[in-house]
Amino acid sequence: MPDAVPRFGPDALKFLRALKRNNRRDWFQPRKDDYERLVRAPMIAIVEQLAGDMRAMAPEVVVDPRRAIFRIYRDTRFSSDKTPYKTHIAASFPWRGVARNEGAGLYFHVSPTEVWIGGGLYAPETAQLHAVREHLAANLKRWTSIVESVSFKRIAGAVEGEKLQRVPRGFPRDHEAAEWLRFRQFLAGRDVSPALVTTGRFYPAIVETFRVVAPLIRFLNEPLVSRGR
Repeated sequence: MPDAVPRFGPDALKFLRALKRNNRRDWFQPRKDDYERLVRAPMIAIVEQLAGDMRAMAPEVVVDPRRAIFRIYRDTRFSSDKTPYKTHIAASFPWRGVARNEGAGLYFHVSPTEVWIGGGLYAPETAQLHAVREHLAANLKRWTSIVESVSFKRIAGAVEGEKLQRVPRGFPRDHEAAEWLRFRQFLAGRDVSPALVTTGRFYPAIVETFRVVAPLIRFLNEPLVSRGR
């Protein structure tokens, strides 16, 4: 990894804090160039660096700087919150062979109060979730080797997500994978201090986290890729 790793400057967080206080079009529009320079440009540099590093680490991950970074504009059509702009910046990285919004992927976001790095399967369709559960039930030993590895526990802690109260229909209640079959989401990652994003340690933290979470994402996507998703 090169010595000059990409990072955000202190003014990026300052801009996002100001945006949160002034989340209005008449405030943002005259400062749009500041957003592009202070916030979006460093994010593009990070994603471009990831495009090279992920090829060696997890070539199945699609890292496209043109598509990975989320737009700043909020969709307010169905929300009671009508503020027009997001007060964080985020990027997501789908798995090759799985549609962007239909499988597990890697993700990180940066705000002045929260920075999260990780990935997972966030809102699978019913058929997708059932395919993942069947895959997990049939490959529990390999799943366990991923989520209970020393590196996974050290970096990501544990798999999190919404759960059912009971084992889903179609699986015996005493199935050896019962604990995992109850999951409706499979998420793993870590929070880091917002202060980290302005240092040379932030980019290595992204790479380190993605390295340990990628095997989980690969496992979750295996039945979805095989189904032509």
